[in-house]
This record gives sequence, structure tokens and C-alpha cells, in this order.
Amino acid sequence: MSPAVWLVVGALVLVNAFYVAAEFGAVGVRQSRVRWMSDDGHAMARRLLPFIETPAGLSRYVAASQIGITVSSLILGAYAQATLAVAVAGALASAIGAQPQRARDVAQLVVLVTLAAMQAIVGELIPKSLALQFPTEVALATVLPMRWSLRIFRPLIAAINGTTTLILRLLGARPAPQRHVHSPDEIDLLIAESRDGGLLEPDEQERLHRALRLGRRTARDLMVPLDRLTMLSDALPWDDVVRAVSASPFSRLPVFHDARAQVVGVLSVKDLVYRFVQQGALPLPQLMRPVVRVSQDLAADRIVSILRERRVHQAMVIDASEAVVGLITIHDVLVALVGAEPAAG
Repeated sequence: MSPAVWLVVGALVLVNAFYVAAEFGAVGVRQSRVRWMSDDGHAMARRLLPFIETPAGLSRYVAASQIGITVSSLILGAYAQATLAVAVAGALASAIGAQPQRARDVAQLVVLVTLAAMQAIVGELIPKSLALQFPTEVALATVLPMRWSLRIFRPLIAAINGTTTLILRLLGARPAPQRHVHSPDEIDLLIAESRDGGLLEPDEQERLHRALRLGRRTARDLMVPLDRLTMLSDALPWDDVVRAVSASPFSRLPVFHDARAQVVGVLSVKDLVYRFVQQGALPLPQLMRPVVRVSQDLAADRIVSILRERRVHQAMVIDASEAVVGLITIHDVLVALVGAEPAAG
């Protein structure tokens, strides 16, 4: 078999690898870094920036990559079946005396499996891994050939994007343009770079870091444990309720039945005073409000959403058995955000 055949096959696999790397590099690269490099006079960064700073530009860039991957794969398959499969079929017929048709069938299967493995490893996994580890370097290294590909594939890109948009609209869905998605670690790095660039003060950086870490903390991390709470028994006489409320600095007190872990409601001091003025002394169960419960594993940012939806300031934290283990308030979440020391509830 001629070495030229293997050279063509290898070249087509590398073309596929190039487009895979270009796609993942463009999607993974940080816009801010490319913009700063462009401002510093980096030639490749200036060429890359127009394609990644807008969703429409990035969509065209990704479409060109996908077309390149598809075209190179189709050409590779057709070329390999016309050359490698024929050579392998001839070798099988000579070596084992197989019938020509059977030899061709076996040869096509062998070539297909071999090329699929080569494409998966060399043409997909390796360039994808490199692009994810070094997105900036890969995106800058591939931008010039990609600019040529964008010109060559321009009619196909317009046709593909237009057809995709039409089909999605017929299905009642909106087209979703390509966007850069950053992990929390990448956002953390962006915050640090913004401070180094003079865009953030140190205290602003620290607040942003705390806000970023807030989603990683749970209700159990931020709650006031049950043994530190001021609580009322629902069987407590009126005079004892008034005495306990007067001695407490808090405006809302959890009410339990039998055991402290069995919270049945929350007493608002404002409700107690208002109802006493209107109706006189009442049993505690008639004064308390329903209690909101959240799982101890719930993320802190979700807790804020739940409290806002329920229009309450606090919630009881429960474990897997639904026993109350603590209390969390909006104040506790704000403390985690601004860095102050919480007071016991």
C-alpha cells in the first residue's frame, strides 16, 4: 500500500482534530483575557476577539468548526473505503483465499472500526483535552485557519444556522446562541484578575469571593443549632409566655410540642401584642404562625429564594428524618456574605 495513502488518511484525521480543538478552544477561552491581550497589542488576540465577544460571532465560529469536522470525516470515510478497504480486501483474498465479495465486506468492517478508533482518540479526545486544559493557547493558535474556514464555509454556515432556527421555531423553541460558560474556579480567577487590574478594591474582591462560595454552603453550615435557640413550649401558660418574650431580644420565637425537635410554629412578638390588645390573653397555639422547613443539605442561595417566596425571615432546618436540628434566617445568610459574626438565635 502506498505511503501516500496513509499520509492522506493521517492528514484528514489531523484536520478533524484541528476543528475539534478550535471549537473547544473558542468556547472555553476567557473573553476578558483575550480582550486584555488584544489591548496589549497581541495580533492573534485581536483577530480572535470579534468571534468570541458576541453570541452570534461565537455561533458562526462553532458552526464553521462543525462543518469542518463533518466534511473531513466524510472525506476520510470515502477515501479510506476507496483505498484502504480495497487494499485490505486484496490482502485477505490472497492470504486466506476468501471470496472477493466476502473479502470486501470484512475489509470494509475492519477499516471502519480502525478509523472510528483513530478518529475517537486522535481526532476527538486528544484535541478536546488539550483545548480544555489550554483554551487560550489553542484558540489563538487556530484562529487564522478558522478565519479562512469561515470565509469558505460562509454559505453553508448561513444555510445551516437558518435551517436550525426555522426548525426550532416550528417546534416552538428559541434558538440558543453559543455562550461562554465558566466554572466557579474560573470566576474566582476572573475576580482576582480584576483586582490585580485595579478594577476592584480588596474588600469588594472579598465580598465577591464570599458570594461565589455562598452556593457551596448548606443550611447546616449557616444555621443556629437547636441547643442555642430560645424556644417556647406550646403548653406554656400565658404569663410564662409573656415573661419569656420579655426576656428575649428576638422578635420571633420557635414553638415546639413535647420535644424541642418537634417545632410546630413560630410566635411573632408583634402578633402577640396585637392579638392581646384585640382579644386579651390567648392560648399559644392560636397565636403562632406556620413554620417553614428547609433541608439541612439545601444550598444557601436557594434558601434565600425560598424565604423570599414564602415572605418569611426564617426557617427551621430539618435532617433526613425531618427532625428539626436548627434555625436559619436571612440574617445568617447575609452574615456569610458580608463576613460578620452571627449572634446566637
